[in-house]
Amino acid sequence: MKIRNRHSAFTSIDPFTGQFMKKYAEHRWKEVQQILYKVRRGTEMNAATPINVRSEWMNRLADLLISRKKNLAELITSEMGKPIRQSVAEIEKCALVCQYYAKHAADFLQDDYIETTYTSSVVRHLPVGVILAIMPWNFPFWQVFRFGAAALMAGNGIVLKHAPNVPQCAMAIQDLIHEAGFPAETFQVVFVSDPKSRWLIEAPQIDALSFTGSNATAAKIGEIAGRCGKKMVMELGGSDAFIVLDDANIRETARAAIHARMVNNGQSCIAAKRFIVLDTVAHEFIGEILRNMKLLHTGNPMLETTDVGPIARHDLIARLEEQVNLSVKMGARIIFGGPNQTEKDANDLFFPPTVMLHVDRDMPVMQEEIFGPVMPICTARSIDDAVRIANDTPYGLAASIWTNDTERALEIAKRLRVGTTFINSMVVSDPQLPFGGTKHSGYGRELGKEGILEFTYTQTIVVK
Repeated sequence: MKIRNRHSAFTSIDPFTGQFMKKYAEHRWKEVQQILYKVRRGTEMNAATPINVRSEWMNRLADLLISRKKNLAELITSEMGKPIRQSVAEIEKCALVCQYYAKHAADFLQDDYIETTYTSSVVRHLPVGVILAIMPWNFPFWQVFRFGAAALMAGNGIVLKHAPNVPQCAMAIQDLIHEAGFPAETFQVVFVSDPKSRWLIEAPQIDALSFTGSNATAAKIGEIAGRCGKKMVMELGGSDAFIVLDDANIRETARAAIHARMVNNGQSCIAAKRFIVLDTVAHEFIGEILRNMKLLHTGNPMLETTDVGPIARHDLIARLEEQVNLSVKMGARIIFGGPNQTEKDANDLFFPPTVMLHVDRDMPVMQEEIFGPVMPICTARSIDDAVRIANDTPYGLAASIWTNDTERALEIAKRLRVGTTFINSMVVSDPQLPFGGTKHSGYGRELGKEGILEFTYTQTIVVK
């Protein structure tokens, strides 16, 4: 398929300073085709490599991540503005998932011998092939490693189309994987603009897709991939409920709420985004929230003392301001923070940590995914009311419940239409546990045993 060769830049710009760092030219389609053929060959090599060798490579990859975590964390922060402490934690988590699959992949992928009337019945899990990974910018390393460690250990190859504002992170990941021992052909980065992604998805060398991003983009990708009969795993964000019951420890819960909302400057798919509090403890909870909000340090994300850094891009902060302002016009009340009303410097990407009350289901801050440090709080008359509000969203990624009554929380969790529920803890993704959503939050699972099996196909062999 011919595509007009027009070069565009994938550019690194520091969201805190506005400073240009580096740019990469878009690959010509001929170059993309060469990369695809290269990864096809590399995938066959990886599938043929004994899994204990792949485990050695994966453990070496974990060691490289840990030994270079300071420099890699600084790269993350400089490209997308995450506070440096959180960037270091992101690299450490990538090393953890590498170690996890290096240790457990062989057990997860072993043949299953099924007792039947035949002489022998075996079920095998074989690599699906070349996976196109279309990844977002908010966790530029973790999003890739979250699926990529399992995919490589299963014997697949990966073509990475990363977000255009984190190209240096993309190249750093590629270099690390190659240095760890995986053949260069096994993992390759492509710089392709979104309008040209269609041809990449349709390419016969691509067998499956892993996508994390917006619903609008997922609909376009899903239509193309579905028409081509290609498997997809999609994580499409969320509007997670943070449910506070009347017997919760309000002081500890409020501190956790601040962290759950402000992590990664509020730009996380599994960040708590809707705070649903039983009315009998709402006044106390709001008071604790305001007290803790005043303690947050906003500023240079490279400083260890910074809690909240800048939003990653100008278009993202403009969208955030639009969502908040429209919600206010619809009746919401800002009691802390709010969009800056004064004229901002061209490089100013800071959005003040914000608390909103008097919110209802029709407002953008309750129905849409809010990517920024904005905390809408609503009250519920009862547990049934809280569950109704929690489920009253197109999304179904995760939720958390805060209470001293674990049994009651477990019963409530059954009623929540989400992929993951945490009780008395903020939601996190853990290499040991399957991660993914329902409804508009996507389908398929990453992490755990389920995560490695997603990018295999099941082969049944019967001997009679």
